[in-house]
Amino acid sequence: MIEYLKGKMTQKNPTDVTVECGGVGYFLNISLHTFSLLPENENILIYTYLQVREDSHTLFGFMEKSEREMFKKLISVSGIGASTARTMLSSLSPAQIVEAITTENVPEIQSVKGIGAKTAQRVIIDLKDKLGEIDASGQISTVQRNSHKDEALSALETLGYTRKQSEKLVSKIIKNDESASVETIIKLALKNL
Repeated sequence: MIEYLKGKMTQKNPTDVTVECGGVGYFLNISLHTFSLLPENENILIYTYLQVREDSHTLFGFMEKSEREMFKKLISVSGIGASTARTMLSSLSPAQIVEAITTENVPEIQSVKGIGAKTAQRVIIDLKDKLGEIDASGQISTVQRNSHKDEALSALETLGYTRKQSEKLVSKIIKNDESASVETIIKLALKNL
């Protein structure tokens, strides 16, 4: 809903910042990773994630899009809430989390306060196939590929195919050609459905 905030940072703490935009102050929960990247000057552009629950609306802030993507992936895991995901991103950088998941390093993930062996294994099982390598700029390289997959699946659903029958085929197409465009994925899928 809110992609980012661009304004004046009026308050800065290790766990939160307040950003004033157009006379409104937004309170953002942040990780220590984001805190370490905050600029010294007052002007700031910070990416956001709005968590809507029955009893609250909580805004989270991230200096890097890759950290926000990692946060979203972490909260998609059963048993990992927003506060646990923030703790993980405070203890480990997004690159370290990706490396721990891809190398199945349970002790590394378990080193985060509040995460036990079963939760660490669940994080690895749930996210291993959804993550790729982190490139030199610190971006998660599969974000683009995953969005192509999601777009292709949505298009095939719109055309009347069930997600279940499309998913395996689309995954196979992407595995054979990781740089396939959305159009290519859809065309190849339609030939084989």
